[in-house]
Amino acid sequence: MLEEKIFNDYKEAMKSKDTLKASVLSFLRAELINVAIAKKKKKLEDNDIVAVIRKQIKEHQDSIEQFKKGNRQDLVDKETKELEILKTYLPPQLSEDEIKKIIEEVIALVSAQGPKDMGLVMKEVSAKIANQADGRLVSDLVRGRLSEIGGKHD
Repeated sequence: MLEEKIFNDYKEAMKSKDTLKASVLSFLRAELINVAIAKKKKKLEDNDIVAVIRKQIKEHQDSIEQFKKGNRQDLVDKETKELEILKTYLPPQLSEDEIKKIIEEVIALVSAQGPKDMGLVMKEVSAKIANQADGRLVSDLVRGRLSEIGGKHD
């Protein structure tokens, strides 16, 4: 289970005095505990853990953007290293071509006619992809494809 892997990696980082990794995983573990308390669960499912990791990744990406604007390369480097540590706990990501293939299958399956079917298509695509791709990328690809379909008047 993902939670056990994170805990074991945290212990290993502490033993090897890898302060950066230990710090990142300590913060992640604290956030997981908070989410578990909020959901009134003793143990989180891997999907919940991945959602927390994705949220932290997004926060790091936002921080990197801000630090770049502020010309703080030292903090950009630190955030980037932390981001890479977090990414190792995500499931393997699908390529853009694989995502497009799934989108095409879903569009055919639900007989989508254009942008008005965005919600229906996203629901099905999200279920098939399940944490294997960035939600924003998927949304952009679906929107683009549905616009192409909606623009065709036979």
